[in-house]
Amino acid sequence: MPENKSWVNVLLLENIHPAAIALFRKEGYKIEVVSKSLDEEELSRRIKDVSVLGIRSKTEITKKILENANNLMAIGAFCIGTNQLDLDSCSKKGVAVFNAPYSNTRSVVELAISEIIMLMRGAFDKSVKLHHGVWDKSAENCHEIRGKKLGIIGYGNIGTQLSVLAESLGMEVYYYDVVEKLALGNAKKCSSMHELMKKADIVTVHVDGRKSNTNLIGEKEFKLMKDGVIFLNLSRGFVVDIKSLAKHIRDGKVAGAAIDVFPHEPKSNSEIFESELRGLPNVILTPHIGGSTEEAQHNIGDFVASKAIDFLNNGNTVLSVNFPNIQLPMLQDAHRLIHIHDNVPGVLSEINGMLAKNNINILGQYLKTNEQIGYVITDVSKEYDKKVIHDLKNVKHTIKFRVLY
Repeated sequence: MPENKSWVNVLLLENIHPAAIALFRKEGYKIEVVSKSLDEEELSRRIKDVSVLGIRSKTEITKKILENANNLMAIGAFCIGTNQLDLDSCSKKGVAVFNAPYSNTRSVVELAISEIIMLMRGAFDKSVKLHHGVWDKSAENCHEIRGKKLGIIGYGNIGTQLSVLAESLGMEVYYYDVVEKLALGNAKKCSSMHELMKKADIVTVHVDGRKSNTNLIGEKEFKLMKDGVIFLNLSRGFVVDIKSLAKHIRDGKVAGAAIDVFPHEPKSNSEIFESELRGLPNVILTPHIGGSTEEAQHNIGDFVASKAIDFLNNGNTVLSVNFPNIQLPMLQDAHRLIHIHDNVPGVLSEINGMLAKNNINILGQYLKTNEQIGYVITDVSKEYDKKVIHDLKNVKHTIKFRVLY
C-alpha cells in the first residue's frame, strides 16, 4: 500500500512552473500555490505548517521567517541565485536549500546574443520610431557583430556558453573572472577588468549574487570603457550603478545598453516600474526575463522539485546549496535515520553509542560535514525499540532528526 504523504505541505510562490506542481502532486503532497511573492510578515504567518517552500528571485527568506518554520525541511529556489535567502539561518534551522544553477543558462545566453545584435544594429530604436510613424532608414551607427570584441565579466556557466556562441558568430572574445577559469575555444583571458574594458566593444556582466559584487560596475568602470561601448547586465541588479549608467548613455559614452535586472524590482506585475533608464535611446529594458522561457522554466521546475523530493524521500543532498552533499543508495529493507546537527566533535560517537546500547544493527552509515552542520545518515534493521528515536532526537547539538521507513 502506498505511503500516505498528505502530511507534507508544499507552498509554491511566484508562478513556479506546472512541471514542479505535477511532480509534487504525484508524490501525494498537499500543495498550495500563490502567484506572487509574500513579504516577511505574511510569509512568517503562512509558513508555520509548511514542509517544502518553493520560491523564485523576489521572495526574501529571512531569519524571522525561518523562526516560524518549525516543520520546514527544504526550500526550493526555482532560479539560479540564492542571495535572497539567509543561508546561514537555513542551515542552523536544518533546512536544505536547492536551486537550479544550470537549467536556464541557454535562455539567458540567447537573450544576450539577440540583444547584442539589436543594439549594434540600432534595430530596437528604429522599431520604436516606426511604431510612432517615423521612417528612419539609415546605415549610420549600425554595425555587424562579426569581428567585434566581446568582453565577458564572469566566466561561469552563462559566461562560458555565451563565449562559445559569440565566437561561432565571428566575435573576438575576452573574459575576466576572479577565479582561474579555462578558456573555451579562442577566448582570451584578461588579467583585470581594467584590461577587459579597454579592449571590449561590448561589455556584458554575468557574475553571481555575492554582496562583494555590489556596484561592481560604476563611474570608474564606465570611464575605462571605450567610447561608444555597448553594455549588458543580465546578472544581478545591484552589480551596476544605474545612475552612472544613465549618465553615460545620455553623454554618448555608452552607445547602447540592455538591462534585465534592477536594484529595485516590482514585486508583482501590477506594480509600476521606475528607473532612470526609462526613455533613454538604444536601451533595451526587460523585466528580469533572462531565464523566462518555457523550456528553462520547465527544466527548473523539474530539476528543483526532483531535488527536494529526493531529499524528503531518500535524504539525498547532492547539489544542495547549504548542506553537505551526499548521494545515498536507495533505501531497501531498512529504516533510515537522518540526523542533522551542529558540526561539533562527539555527535557521531554519541549516536553510535545509543544504537549499540539498544542492540541496533547498522546496515550502512554515511557522514559528511561542512563548516556549520554535520549530516549523518544511518540505515538500520527494521526491528528495534522505538524508544531510541526519542533518544536520538535529544542528542546534544541536534538540529533536526527524522526517520524514513
